[in-house]
Amino acid sequence: MGTVVDDAAAAEFHAFFERHYAELARLARLLTGEPDAADDLAADALLALWHRWDRVRAADHPVAYARGVVANLARTRVRTAVRERRRVALFWSQREERTENPDVAGVVDVQEALRRLPFRKRACVVLRHAFDLSERDTALALGVSVGTVKSQTSKAVAELQRLLGTRAAPRAPRQVHAAIARSGGAAGGAR
Repeated sequence: MGTVVDDAAAAEFHAFFERHYAELARLARLLTGEPDAADDLAADALLALWHRWDRVRAADHPVAYARGVVANLARTRVRTAVRERRRVALFWSQREERTENPDVAGVVDVQEALRRLPFRKRACVVLRHAFDLSERDTALALGVSVGTVKSQTSKAVAELQRLLGTRAAPRAPRQVHAAIARSGGAAGGAR
């Protein structure tokens, strides 16, 4: 008998999906201003509704409930985007950085070594040494504690020294700092 109820609930949800998906996607598009994200938000909202379908179908106004879920997801997306833009604006360097007679091979070696670091270590060392951010500003940018920044930076510098040491590359933290700064802080692809 449970299968019949499940099939009935699935059919009811499918009909709800067909009737309201376009409307929910339009709502998401208008709330976020991101046409590409609207379909994803509507799909995420409908997935959340499916997981609570017994509660949603018992509600007086299931469509209002669905709109509320879309609005909450859109609000989260907008807040995340605003925080990210603030972080970028806060740490964006306005000065022009040019290096005369760059050590191209050294830069390539540093960039390759940076790519081999796990993301958090890489982010800490790049923000601290290439962008000259304080431990506090780095922690703020990454959403971690100052202690985490200290330990991850220390471990990253040690790892870079190990990776670069065999290539007659910088061995002291100050030299690693200079090499990272010269490399433009390009940390390569994310992990």
